Amino acid sequence: MSDPQPLAWPADRLGEAVEALVLRAGLASPPLPRQLAGDPPDATRRDAVGRWLEASLRPLGLEAEAVEAAYPELASMLARAGPALLALPGESPRFLLLLGRGLLGLRCLGPDLRIRRVGLERLRHHLTAELEAPHRAALQPLLDEALPEPQRGRALQAMLDDLLADSPVGGCWILRLSPAANFFRQMRLNGLLRRAGLLFGLQMLMQGLQVLGWFLIVRGALAGELDRAWVLAWALLLFTQIPVRMLMLWLQSLLTVGAGSLFKQRLLYGTLQLSPEEIRHQGNGQFMSRVMESEAVETLVLGGGFAGLAALVELGSAVAVLVGGADDWLTAGLLSGWTGLTLVVAWRFARHSKDWRDGHRLLLNALVERMVGHRTRLAQENPASWHDEEDQLLDSYGKLEQRLDRTQLQLSHVTSRGWLLLGFSGLVLALASGNTDPARLAIMLGGVILGYRGLADLTLGVQSLVGVINAWQQVGPLFRAARRGLAHTPPGLGGEAHTPGGGALLSVRDLGFRYRSEGRWVLQDCRLSIQRGERLLLEGASGGGKSTLAALLTGLRAPSSGLMLLGGLDRQTLGTERWRERVISAPQFHENHVLSETFAFNLLMGRGWPPEPEDLAEAEQICEELGLGALLARMPGGLQQMVGESGWQLSHGERSRLYIARALLQRAEMIVLDESFAALDPENLRRALRCVLARAPTLLVIAHP
Repeated sequence: MSDPQPLAWPADRLGEAVEALVLRAGLASPPLPRQLAGDPPDATRRDAVGRWLEASLRPLGLEAEAVEAAYPELASMLARAGPALLALPGESPRFLLLLGRGLLGLRCLGPDLRIRRVGLERLRHHLTAELEAPHRAALQPLLDEALPEPQRGRALQAMLDDLLADSPVGGCWILRLSPAANFFRQMRLNGLLRRAGLLFGLQMLMQGLQVLGWFLIVRGALAGELDRAWVLAWALLLFTQIPVRMLMLWLQSLLTVGAGSLFKQRLLYGTLQLSPEEIRHQGNGQFMSRVMESEAVETLVLGGGFAGLAALVELGSAVAVLVGGADDWLTAGLLSGWTGLTLVVAWRFARHSKDWRDGHRLLLNALVERMVGHRTRLAQENPASWHDEEDQLLDSYGKLEQRLDRTQLQLSHVTSRGWLLLGFSGLVLALASGNTDPARLAIMLGGVILGYRGLADLTLGVQSLVGVINAWQQVGPLFRAARRGLAHTPPGLGGEAHTPGGGALLSVRDLGFRYRSEGRWVLQDCRLSIQRGERLLLEGASGGGKSTLAALLTGLRAPSSGLMLLGGLDRQTLGTERWRERVISAPQFHENHVLSETFAFNLLMGRGWPPEPEDLAEAEQICEELGLGALLARMPGGLQQMVGESGWQLSHGERSRLYIARALLQRAEMIVLDESFAALDPENLRRALRCVLARAPTLLVIAHP
């Protein structure tokens, strides 16, 4: 095992190191952009290294995730990290390139581009030596006196795990494909396509073993040669199928978990790429439907894929047995025709399934909307008319379900069992003719049974495929929206915003916005200049475009025309993420949300999680300044109290101040508060305003006159 330090790359070769790691891990193909070999960042600042990695890797469809682990979990994190960039402790920053774990240790790429092994425990000790040093010095003399030599190491490590359980160890960036990258490329790099090919080969092998076993036992029985050798050969084939089947199930589980994980990751990423306009018209029921359909797509694709694979192999084997083994072209033709009839029934099933799925979504949306708005219905709607629309929806849904059930019964039972009746009828006719060899009859019987199994698997695959097509109507937009994540800031341009020559922090020139390209202008020819440290009040009547302007200034919407500059850089140059980090908004009450999490999480969700002790201390201080101290005192868990719809109930004013605190805690250069003070009484209004004026570097408050 090699020492980690000689294998580390110096900071001035960081661009070359990342390029070598990306190429060796197979994450990209040469040539790579020249920016990777450009000026490296300040390696003493991990946040600067993270931003440089993000800007450099994004054009390649890659991303770098900064990870850290608690001291006891460090070894586990290192074992799963590759490919990764690891910062080593020391006076001068150096970086280790991890390719992954091998049989003999962690595989590392050295500065000479050769792969060497580093022991996992040796690397872990190298990373934590400074953290462990004071505790080792205090514990070692005690252990030397109390325990014999073989037990000291284990005891010391157990005590260190307990003492340093809350100590994080960071400085690691995992490199991987972006969820927006080509999905098949992600599957290939994760080894899923190779497993799928191996699974197909095993399915062919399994089918061959079954056919061969059937051939041996039938030939031996009909030829009168069923001696011990034939029986042993047949038994050996049967027992051989057991490990093959177990290996197939193991590969199926790996393929299911791996592909499902990638699929969920891409859908979540695509959800975060949607614009507010794309989901504004949808209700809670439609959101819930998308979640349910995404689960259905994953389950049905994988389950239907395995069933379709088996059906393809079994039907092909059945035709080969009937034609090649029994020379029965008539039965083979009947099987092909019956398969076509099955596909016709499947087409009818697809039409009825689509109608039923649409009705199911409509019913689900209506149910969820009524559950969410139950209190409003109690207060506003006449109870005598509550169930009129529900009855109509249920009646329509029931008729669609009956029609679907009839077609599904035909597809799943009548087609496959009908083939058994048709196939056995052919066998009976052949047997009645008296001119058929018994061996040929046995082979024909095997072909008919193989055809039955193939049709049964075909119906399962068709049902899964139809379910996927219907569910894709809801899931497809999320899957495709993930590609928008690749259209981001070019590397090297998204740097630190600055204000040249003492100019404005935020400049707006000839700004215009409309929701649709043919729609009316909500804002037109707007001009605005905001200097650092200014406190501005924007008043106007409802519907005048104040909130739309706030969304444009904070980067939540893209302008239809005009120019916006933040510190002298436009949004495309600076990057949407960096823009939103620098200009923070507390949206209107109806567009903000309290998540069913702890109060601390709702405060610090925009700053980073899990929090540092100083983050919690600052959050508590801001809550005191906003007048939320009494609320924290009432809550049994304090900052760790669960809140939200199903947790601690917050009043309208308490929620408003929570939103204000959330914006202040993000430490942005400019804060926009959209009607955030409207729900506060005069005393709490004065306290909140005093806190905001003291803490916001630059402030824009939107309010009614």
